[in-house]
Amino acid sequence: LNFWQFTYCVFVLSLFSSDVLALPIFKQEESNLPPDSDNKILPFQYVLCAATSPAVKLHDETLTYLNQGQSYEIRMLDNRKIGELPEITGKMVKSIIRVVFHDRRLQYTEHQQLEGWRWNRPGDRILDLDIPMSVGIIDPRANPTQLNTVEFLWDPSKRTSVFIQVHCISTEFTMRKHGGEKGVPFRIQIDTFKENESEEYTEHLHSASCQVKVFKPKGADRKQKTDREKMEKRAPQEKEKYQPSYETTILTECSPWPEVTYVNNSPSPGFNSTHNSFPVAEGIFHPVSTNLLPTATPQDAQQWLHRNRFSPFCRLFTNFSGADLLKLTREDVIQICGPADGIRLFNALKGRVVRPRLTIYVCQESQQAREQQPKHENVYHAIYLEELTASELTEKIAQLFNISPRQINQIFKQGPTGIHVLVSDEMIQNFQDEVCFVLDTMKGI
Repeated sequence: LNFWQFTYCVFVLSLFSSDVLALPIFKQEESNLPPDSDNKILPFQYVLCAATSPAVKLHDETLTYLNQGQSYEIRMLDNRKIGELPEITGKMVKSIIRVVFHDRRLQYTEHQQLEGWRWNRPGDRILDLDIPMSVGIIDPRANPTQLNTVEFLWDPSKRTSVFIQVHCISTEFTMRKHGGEKGVPFRIQIDTFKENESEEYTEHLHSASCQVKVFKPKGADRKQKTDREKMEKRAPQEKEKYQPSYETTILTECSPWPEVTYVNNSPSPGFNSTHNSFPVAEGIFHPVSTNLLPTATPQDAQQWLHRNRFSPFCRLFTNFSGADLLKLTREDVIQICGPADGIRLFNALKGRVVRPRLTIYVCQESQQAREQQPKHENVYHAIYLEELTASELTEKIAQLFNISPRQINQIFKQGPTGIHVLVSDEMIQNFQDEVCFVLDTMKGI
């Protein structure tokens, strides 16, 4: 085959979007509860037996200081009216306790933060149950892969108290650690479920949470004492702006913590599979992409994340529709998922295929047609090369014209004064990207 090089043009399209994503509202900012939730009686109440800080302003959420590794009691109270939720009378319910981040920035990167903690503290857990001190809990469990989560069954009609231990401290997750830095707040959240028809504890009943900070042993007592002394020095008018310190912390109602396991795994119609290939022959280049559509529902988006190996981030994007995900900028995704997974997710969202190392355009025509037809009317086909070898080029040309590679003896490039130069690996490695060639055939000798 003889190559004849022509001049070529490359057109570049610049695409941009001026849409700005409206970030999700997390539960400590807006609980998404009904307007009359303040007046209704909740089915359960959870009370953490630790004093609240006196240095919290009125109408702000309470803040409770805990010591690392110390056992704290949480009383699980049945608050139902007579005849309310009769289906759980005499039956067990399941509660899941979590220690999660309060700040939005850390909620975005929770997976990476917890993996970093696991790496620095091998064998340790963020949250543990003190089983010997606990009362009324049945079948307590702690998943080895979920360091910040414990779960258990309990009977609401019986006295139940669970003792927990938090082993991480708030300063372990601060950005800069020069000493004296403020620790990040956590949330202790409890989600309670009842059995469904399949006897699985998946029907949500109630969720509540509170804000805490965790200090090194005895650090919480010192911090509580410091806050109390500061408040005592304030003028009476200033003290009125702050909450009193309560002996216990009542967890306030909130939205349930999203669970990836509850996502419907049925096939979703919100995807578009496109197969782009040349009509000349199969096997040249098949960029098969499953693109997320803007019309995809949050459930569709969850399925797309699973299929594209982004399962660890499904919970972060629980309420994101296809349009929400597609509006994310590259910087947004990297901040949420970290550099490595963030770049991979951004490329997947934009439907980007891996760019080949070398692209050349080829056209086959006879010498007579080449003399009679203007060059711009020629139809070219793209060949994508990764290995940049003569054998790879031979295979791709054979696939393009639906022949066996054995039928191609050698490949030449027409050089100065019409000489035939044998195409080698080194020559291909020095080809310019997106260069155009015309193919011609000659019989082997």
